[in-house]
Amino acid sequence: MKSNFQKKSLAVFIAAASGSVFGIAAQAEDKKADQPLLETIVVVGEATNALITTQELEAYQANDLEDVFKLTPSISVGGGASGITQKVYVRGLEDALINVTVDGSPQTSTLFHHIGRVTIDPDLLKEVEVQSGAGEATSGAGAIGGSIRFKTKDANDLLAEGESFGGKVKAGYFSNDGHQYSASLYGRLTDTWGVLAYHSNTDRDSAEAGDGTVLPGSQAEQTLNFFKVSGEINDNQHLSLSYEERDEEGAFPRQPNWAPAQTAPLYTGKGERQTFAANYTLTGEELLNLEVSAYHTQSSFQRELFTYKTEITSYGFDIRNTSELGAHRFTYGVDLREDEVESGLIAEPVSANEEGRVLGAYVQVHSQVTDDLLLSYGARFDDYEFEQKLPNRFGNPLQDFDSSDVSLNAGFEYKFNDEWQISAGYAEATRGKEIGDGFTIDSAFTPADLKAESVKNIETAIEYTTPDLYAKVAVFRSEIDDVIYDQLGGARTQPILFENIGTVETDGYELEVAYRFNDDLEAKLGFSSVDAVLDPAADLFSIPRGKIDLMGYEYNGLGNSRGDTWNLNLNYAISSTVKIGWNYSRVEDLNNIEVLQRAVQLGWIGSVQTVDKPGYDIHDFYAEWTPSKNLKLNLAIINAFDEDYRDHSSVADYSHIPGWGVVNGYKEPGQDVRASLTFSF
Repeated sequence: MKSNFQKKSLAVFIAAASGSVFGIAAQAEDKKADQPLLETIVVVGEATNALITTQELEAYQANDLEDVFKLTPSISVGGGASGITQKVYVRGLEDALINVTVDGSPQTSTLFHHIGRVTIDPDLLKEVEVQSGAGEATSGAGAIGGSIRFKTKDANDLLAEGESFGGKVKAGYFSNDGHQYSASLYGRLTDTWGVLAYHSNTDRDSAEAGDGTVLPGSQAEQTLNFFKVSGEINDNQHLSLSYEERDEEGAFPRQPNWAPAQTAPLYTGKGERQTFAANYTLTGEELLNLEVSAYHTQSSFQRELFTYKTEITSYGFDIRNTSELGAHRFTYGVDLREDEVESGLIAEPVSANEEGRVLGAYVQVHSQVTDDLLLSYGARFDDYEFEQKLPNRFGNPLQDFDSSDVSLNAGFEYKFNDEWQISAGYAEATRGKEIGDGFTIDSAFTPADLKAESVKNIETAIEYTTPDLYAKVAVFRSEIDDVIYDQLGGARTQPILFENIGTVETDGYELEVAYRFNDDLEAKLGFSSVDAVLDPAADLFSIPRGKIDLMGYEYNGLGNSRGDTWNLNLNYAISSTVKIGWNYSRVEDLNNIEVLQRAVQLGWIGSVQTVDKPGYDIHDFYAEWTPSKNLKLNLAIINAFDEDYRDHSSVADYSHIPGWGVVNGYKEPGQDVRASLTFSF
């Protein structure tokens, strides 16, 4: 954090570089125009962070995770049209390797490996912060691939000065194919306390791909209820309490993230999540700035197929304080998270049960050595405990696994002048064995010699900033050693074995340019090139293998390879009430990717095969009209030219390989015209 050192000096423009003119225009019209648009956190030495704001999400009517990260080339979402199957990838690494939180509450573990583990309603979001790669000690336990922090709105974000009560009703229509409605009420209980209540319902029918083919299994109904009360206990104490209840139900194929044949059976599935979060801050003098967060989350997924259900419960806290001593800012604290997963047939007692715990202690220091040089350095200690509570169905002995380690980080930022700045950082992180996939833990076996994962991340960037131009080039490399992966045994009658399968390496570079032509017109260009590979352990294959491209089918939970990605965004404010925009995304081909090395090892196929990931070009258009302060109309045309494609972050098409005909990830929906009407009072 720059805080007093270089306090938010570029926050507004850097946010524009990450998004659109809608954020700037909204700032001018915001009821709180005298306040900063963003309270942004800048991580020293982290070259490829991103920050996404409410204005960007509203512009193109974001309704799922893919929409949330649409404008950020280094972040992608795979899984197709069904929200429950979507997974987030940062620099090619899946969200299972990333510390994801909503208002400080971690979204941990995996209910079922064919569905995602991160869900959020974009309408609730105040902002999203993304830290790519291992970073500072304050990032939390197990952030070996980085962190994503979702922050939700509260009543004070929605009420203007002097207002005590308000509300918003929104109705939306998607031509491909569904509708959404939401309602929120918010008000001030006192001068310093406010309350927000929100309800939304989204009902989707089966979408169509760009070639007109129906995507069976993409229909679902999502319901969300959210309640938050927040306020000032006194002049220097703030408390926020929130509760979220989310349900999603639909008819899905046997593997929900694989596209089924048109005549294949679908099975009812239902996902639920309830989260309680509490956040407290105490602001004192230089030595006392306390932040406390506590949470309890319970999530579950059950399906008609096998009448199976799994449930994950997580709870914990983070207590940290920040002290300033001259030119040095110290942030230090402790955090704890406990997880439990239970699985079994719905009508029978629990047949599989695992528990995990991680206790961490950390310190991060920022030192403003000179006006131009800022140093950051820190350390984190994490202690992991894992326990298998019930034997697996193969009768293997119960397993315990404990590990602990210290992770270090250091970085700097140096300003050559008012325009040019360079930064670099090195960071480590560690992760021990955590609770497993709820649908496979009854078959899992963890050997006693398993090692904890450790990552080393290094990156550097150079930035150029003027009042109208922002440009950045970043280069990075990350190595995750002793990656833990649940390998299928030699036959399906053998346990799933957790192994250290080698080193996952990601390296690449990113480019970002934003230019403000005038107060009404802005453009942003982004580019990301990432190689994500597994360097297999020496004993993993009987036949020596070189580095293997990560694929979402074979390395589900680790990562997915993606072609070079371009993003161009233009936004124009025609007037104070009318704004329009265009977004263009291009993903380059990835061809002749070698796959099925593990299948060859197990004797399921005779030789390594290849698959292709064709490239694609996507055009989105959007417009916003605000005829009065109480009424807003939004129109967006997503995939305007009906491109027929499969996102590179989804499971690739293996259907041409004999014996793998069903392995075929969902295509993305074709043209989708979205219209919404929002009435505020």
